[in-house]
Amino acid sequence: MRALTPAATPGYDLGMGLTKDAVFFDALSEHAQKSVAASKLLLDILDRPEEAPAIAKKIKDIEHEGDRITHRCLAALHKTWITPLDREEIHALITRLDDVLDCIEAASERIVLFEIQIVMPEARPLAEAVVAACDTMSAATGSLRDVKDGARLLELCVEINRHENAADAHYRAALAALFKQGSDPLLVLKWRDIYDQLENATDRCEDVANIIEGVVLEHA
Repeated sequence: MRALTPAATPGYDLGMGLTKDAVFFDALSEHAQKSVAASKLLLDILDRPEEAPAIAKKIKDIEHEGDRITHRCLAALHKTWITPLDREEIHALITRLDDVLDCIEAASERIVLFEIQIVMPEARPLAEAVVAACDTMSAATGSLRDVKDGARLLELCVEINRHENAADAHYRAALAALFKQGSDPLLVLKWRDIYDQLENATDRCEDVANIIEGVVLEHA
């Protein structure tokens, strides 16, 4: 349960130019948008692997921006006695959002480190599922200000779950193709690691959806 405080007055400013509620809602929404941008850049890497180092650098920069948003949000939690959502919910949401971005960045980093020149055809459907999950996750976090509109939020959470299920199916298909007889063992190890990171990204999107579902139930 949220703690009460005299500081919880309308327009209360945390010294960041934002009211207390806006600090948290903006941080969650902005962080999710970073994952959307990074996931789309990851698709660019798959389309143009020869440009992977430059594109991966852009993703790393976005990941650093996400870290700054996370730190700003956590700092605000330490300064605020009353929050628009439970403190544990905000902490869990910003942490899982950070995990999504970390997984996307890790996948791009591995493509560069492994010097991938030829992209496996099964990689793109899985990466597209990551983009779709991030897009919907961004819509859901952006709608948290209207938490009383539970139907809309729950619909978005269900959609995130569908994208995660699709990612699982693409992941299994990708592994099946990867482990066919005659595959280069080193190539198998490289792509298995990349696929794992992509699938993990959608798992973390689903974690965000599960937390939001709990928020909706609490405020119903």
